[in-house]
Order: sequence, then C-alpha cells, then structure tokens
Amino acid sequence: MKPFVNFACLCLAVGLLTQSLSAQDWPQWNGPHRDGTTGVEKRIVLPKTAQPTWSVELGLGYSGPVVKGDSVIVTDYELESGEITNNAGKRDKLTGKERITCFNTKTGDKVWQHSYDRPYSVSYPAGPRATPTIFEDHVYALGSEGDLLCLNLNSGDLVWQVSFNKDFGAKTPLWGHAASPLVYDDKLICMVGGEGSLVVAFDPKTGSVKWKSLSSKDNETGYCPPTVIRAGGVDQLLVWDPTRLHSLNPETGREYWSESVAPGYGMSILPPIKRGDLLFVSGESQTSAMFRLSDSRPAAELLWRGKPKDSLYLATSNAIWKDDYIYGADIRSGALMCFLAATGGRKWQSAVPTSGSERGRGGAHASAFLIDAGEDTLILSETGDLIHANLTPAGYNEIARFHAIDPTTKTMGRTVLWTYPALAGNHIYIRNDKRLVCYKVAQ
Repeated sequence: MKPFVNFACLCLAVGLLTQSLSAQDWPQWNGPHRDGTTGVEKRIVLPKTAQPTWSVELGLGYSGPVVKGDSVIVTDYELESGEITNNAGKRDKLTGKERITCFNTKTGDKVWQHSYDRPYSVSYPAGPRATPTIFEDHVYALGSEGDLLCLNLNSGDLVWQVSFNKDFGAKTPLWGHAASPLVYDDKLICMVGGEGSLVVAFDPKTGSVKWKSLSSKDNETGYCPPTVIRAGGVDQLLVWDPTRLHSLNPETGREYWSESVAPGYGMSILPPIKRGDLLFVSGESQTSAMFRLSDSRPAAELLWRGKPKDSLYLATSNAIWKDDYIYGADIRSGALMCFLAATGGRKWQSAVPTSGSERGRGGAHASAFLIDAGEDTLILSETGDLIHANLTPAGYNEIARFHAIDPTTKTMGRTVLWTYPALAGNHIYIRNDKRLVCYKVAQ
C-alpha cells in the first residue's frame, strides 16, 4: 500500500472565480487559475538569508494557505489524544479540533479563528489536507472527515455547514478528504462521495444542493480537486475518481464524456492539465495519458498512454506546462522531469530540486511544488528548500535556493514537507506542522 497526502489546466473558463480578484491574490489551491501560475509576470529575488518577514505557530496539517487582500487563511488540527503512525494501510484514531484561522498578511497577527471538535479515523492523520477556497467575502474549508464549512472572511462567523458523511452517506477515503472546493459561477463544486453524489454543486451562499452527479466504483471518491476547462465550445468540469476521468456540464452535472484512467491504490490526486487541445492526466503506478480534445464538441481522443521510461508520474505535487513541455516531480525516480507533451518522450531529469543532490534521497513519492512566474519558476522542495530556477527543454538551471522551513512529516525513511505554498503579491507563504512563515521573494 502506498501513502497519500496532499493534500493538499491552462486558463480556466471565464465563469470560474468571477470575483474581483487582484492579480496579487492566491485564493485557492494551486493558484488563481488552479494551474500553478501566478497570473502575472514576477521577477523572483530570493532573500540571501532565511529570515522570514514573519512567522507564527501552527498546528498539524497538509493543507496549503490561501490569500486575498490582507487575509491569509490556513487550516490545521489541534491534537488532543491518539498516536500518529503514518502507516499507509492503517487508519489512526485521534481526537482533537480542526481549526480555520485568518492571519494578517503584513504582520502575521491572528485576526480570527474558528474551531470544532473532530475525531479522526484516517491514514496519515496529521490534519486537514484540502486547501481552502476564498470567494468574495466567504471562506470554504473542507476537513479530513468531510466537514464542509462556509465562514465569513472578515469575521470568521459560521455561515453554513454540511457533513459529507451525515448528509450524503459518503465514506471518508483512507487518506481523508483532500479535494479542494471549486467555485464556478454561482456554484461551489465539491468531490463528496456516496451513491449518486460523487460530485455535488452547492449554493455558495446557503449550502443548498443545486445538483449532484455520478457514482464511482465502491463509492470511492479519490483525492482529486475538480477543475474547469474550455474545450469544444463549452466549459467542461473535470472530475477524476479512482477509475475514470469524467467531463461534466458544470451547470447541470450532466456527463459529456468519460475515459478509463485508473491509478494504483485509488490515488487519483492531481487534476488534469490542459494546453491548447491537449489534456494530460497522471498518477500512481505508472498511470498517465494524453488526450486530444475536440474543438467542435465535448469529446476526448486518447493520443498515448505512458510507458515505464517516458512521460511523468505524479502523486502529491503538481506539474506545470511551458510551451511544448511539461515539468514535474516523478514519484518513482524521485527526480524533477521534463518531457515533450506531444509524444511523452523525456528530455531530462534531475534530483537536485527534490533532494539537493543528483544522488537523490532514495525515496519514492518525492515532491516539488512548482509555481510558474513567467520566465522564472519557484520550487518548494520536500526538504523545505525554496528554489529559484529556470526550466527549459535544455535542462534544469538553478539560480538560487535557501532553506525556508523544516520538513515535519516522517514517511518511508525520511522527513518531508508535503504542503502547497501560496505566492501572493511579493510574498510567499509556507507552512508545516508547527509554523506558518512568510518571505518576500519577488519584485
């Protein structure tokens, strides 16, 4: 059994997150467009010494921070009792509180906090894994056991709450609910689970159900955040359960098409990414595929599936698409890789971004979280190093690095950092199981 944590698309459809967002905000998982890009060109300048602008204490969690205006939101777990074993096939039982906290982006001062009692029965149980979503003046937070909360961004007051288990009969995945909520037009779309409710669209203001769709094999939900693409003349909602990739009408939940993509151990984690008419999906057990999207209707045609010595196999960390090439951390080799999207052929690989050495750390599921800032790329390594690099088909060019935060998750004989960062304005926000830190990294 393999471990999972997450925990936590080219440009998303016009209807996605149609709020008045500053180009400096990072309001949801994996950035403004859910694709690892900043939305604006940034000149990266890493500090010469690892002195954060501010640092605050935090509890357990794999979820990343999100930022809007002067608010940075992060979720964590305050452990009260129980033992964390990080046994990939065993559910640890804990008692404690899940917490949603708002800090001031400039000072790190706590603005508000909302907490609730939440016993855990999940593997790798160290806190929430789904990154919250900010939309207008609300925060949407999903806990490990399926508690979905809507809070007022300014006050932290509870607006509404639903339970995936009690309200939909959904079972908690082995590694907890990890699919960060998506706002599309007037809908909050979540991977829920249960019969006929694999994916559910809620009213963001009230929590009432607008539509629900699909059932999956054995009612397994997977861990993949929903995303929206534009192809075939329409917006398409992509959801990936442990056996199939589905395209739905985001207005109604009606299915357009589906394709068999079945990663090992039910580990559908990273959403497909799109460029032009190509769509790439990748997961555990050498599962990857490239599809060509029709430009006249909602449909997909398989171009190729990955083979042992080509493509890229993702687990907990994302990939970015630059021109004709895709870059990401491969779970088998533990190296950052570059491959040609059209064919799957690899151009190069390097373990330096994930481990600091070409020899690597000798562990599977190596992670490197990539932020595309234009010509430059920011990489947060599983070692806690923050790296400024230039990625091209010619090779990996490291410009600067410093140790930003200590890794705190023990797994497979090493200690790792498995949390997505947030780059907002000129600052990056990074958390582990003990602290949230803020560094100035861009001009």
